[in-house]
Amino acid sequence: MTTPAHISVLLDETVSAVITDLQGVYVDATFGRGGHARALLAKLDSNARLIGFDKDPLAIAEAHALAQSDSRFSIVHDSFARLGQYCDANGLSGQVAGVMADLGVSSPQLDDAERGFSFMNDGPLDMRMDTTRGVTATQWLKDISESDLADVLHGYGEERYARRIAKAIVNARATRAIDTTKVLADIVAAAHPAWEKHKHPATRSFQAIRIALNRELDDLRDFLDQSLHVLAPTGRLAVISFHSLEDRMVKRFIEKHCKGDDFPAGLPVTQSQMRPLLKRVGKPVVPSENEVQNNVRARSSRLRVAERLAVTS
Repeated sequence: MTTPAHISVLLDETVSAVITDLQGVYVDATFGRGGHARALLAKLDSNARLIGFDKDPLAIAEAHALAQSDSRFSIVHDSFARLGQYCDANGLSGQVAGVMADLGVSSPQLDDAERGFSFMNDGPLDMRMDTTRGVTATQWLKDISESDLADVLHGYGEERYARRIAKAIVNARATRAIDTTKVLADIVAAAHPAWEKHKHPATRSFQAIRIALNRELDDLRDFLDQSLHVLAPTGRLAVISFHSLEDRMVKRFIEKHCKGDDFPAGLPVTQSQMRPLLKRVGKPVVPSENEVQNNVRARSSRLRVAERLAVTS
C-alpha cells in the first residue's frame, strides 16, 4: 500500500525560527514523516545533533531510515511528554538549542482508513497514535460513562450538543458494537440537530475522542513544562497548533513565563526581579494564502515561538 503523502506545515518559518546555533542539539518533538526534521538537518552543521520523538510506529520506521542515512539524527519511540526524562538521562537538560513541535495529526494518519482517525474513509475505530499499546476508541467508547463522555465531547471538542450526542452513543452501544468510523459518524450525525456549513457534524466529536484517548492535552502540558528544563539560555521553542484548545494552552504557557513570578499588585518590582523564563519571538505566524491553496490542512495552523532566558538570581 502506498503511504499517503504528508506536506509539512509552516516548514520554512518553523525551521528558521528554531535555529539559534548551527552546531547545537535540537529536538523535533513530533517527527511525523520527517519534513521539519529533514529541513532542519539541511541547515545545521555536520557536528550538530537532532533527536526526534514520536508515538506512531509508522513514523518510527520512517525515522529509522533517516537515522541510517544521517548520523546526526536519532529517534525515540515515545511521547514528547517524556522529553525531560530523556534529556536528564542523557545529560542534555539545559543544553538544547531548540525544540520544535507540530501538534497536527499527519496526513498519512488521517488518510489511512485502518487508523480510524477520520470519518472520510470507513475503517476500524482505532484512533491510537501508538498502535502498539493502549485501548482502541471502540474499547474506550464501550466502557466510558455517559456523563464522562459528554464532558469529553464538550471539553475537548467544544461540542455544543455534547450531552445529546453522548446519550445517542450510549444508547447505540447497547445494541451493537461501535467498531468502525462510519458507525460512529452516523450515530453522531443522526443525533446532531444543527449541522455547520462545510463541516461534518461528527468533526468535533472525533477530535474530542482522539484527544482524550491519546492524552494529547495532558502530554502537551507536560511537554511545555519540560521544555523550560531542557532548553539552554537563548534556546528556542517553536510550536505549531491546529485548534483552539492547543493554541490557547501554548499561548498561556508563553504568556505565563514571559511575565515571570507573581507578586502582589502594586508592589514595586522590576521586570528582572520577576524572573521571567521566556520572551516572545515575533507575532504568531499563520500560513500564507499560497500555502493554504497548496495544502488545505494548513488553514488552521498557527506557529508560536519563544526564547529561553537565563535565570537571574
